[in-house]
Amino acid sequence: MAGGRASGELLRLWHRTPPFRWLLVDEDEDEDSPSKAIAACVDIEGLFDESQSPSLAVARPAVLLGCQPMPPMGRALDALALDVGNPGGAAWRRRIRASIASLADDGSATKVVGVHLQGAVTAVRPSALGGGLVDVTLDTPIANPMPYGARSIWELWRSGRPAKPGRWAGYDRDLRHQWTMTALAYHRHDAPDKPAGSIYEVDGRNVTDVGGFYCAIGEAVNGPGGYFGSNPDALHDCARGGWGAASPFRLVWRHSTVAREHLDRPDRATDPTFGQLLGWLTEDSIDVRTD
Repeated sequence: MAGGRASGELLRLWHRTPPFRWLLVDEDEDEDSPSKAIAACVDIEGLFDESQSPSLAVARPAVLLGCQPMPPMGRALDALALDVGNPGGAAWRRRIRASIASLADDGSATKVVGVHLQGAVTAVRPSALGGGLVDVTLDTPIANPMPYGARSIWELWRSGRPAKPGRWAGYDRDLRHQWTMTALAYHRHDAPDKPAGSIYEVDGRNVTDVGGFYCAIGEAVNGPGGYFGSNPDALHDCARGGWGAASPFRLVWRHSTVAREHLDRPDRATDPTFGQLLGWLTEDSIDVRTD
């Protein structure tokens, strides 16, 4: 759904106040089914983890705030009103299984990678966010909620892909990973690879951790907000082609001493050293030049 255009109905809904920011998409429907949209929402409680530490996180049921139900969600709300034991009120009718997409300012919808909602509707109430909207409570939390700081990343991208490089530089390593995953969500898979033998320059001034490396190489290959891997396996897949650069190619790593200093003192035991990163790139036929 990355870059997918919302329906005319949804585009009209978008312009109401407050605007809808999230779209729930039915994962049980065929890709081209017109009923894939479950609901548009102003916000979703539980989509971002508000605790400062994942170890202190309290999993709370998700709440769809300022929700405009569409037919699949409407059927779940009807089943809730009928209650279990009455015709049409079976518990399974209240269950939904959805992925979540971000709605941009132009009405396009981009799926949030790895975030899912699956559960039964347990309550509905009129929403304070607008006439005709409802707040819908489910019996389960969001699966794989994002760190709270990732909210600012998605808000930034709503107006379009960043035009300037390095917007990720001020984030910590966890939010740098979230930046990379947002870049993945917005990656255009229909764009052709640049030809083999191309030269790409990594701006290494802010590569102070492995998350910074993935942000920087993504921008080197695919421009501001670009994606070119988020872990060793993904980096290997990208280097094989289909992600912006045809192999083989040359990578000129500017200010590589910054990465060498920081990556050779990794934050976590599983983090690669500078030498390991160079080894991975070389194994994938990437000619790396450092300065």
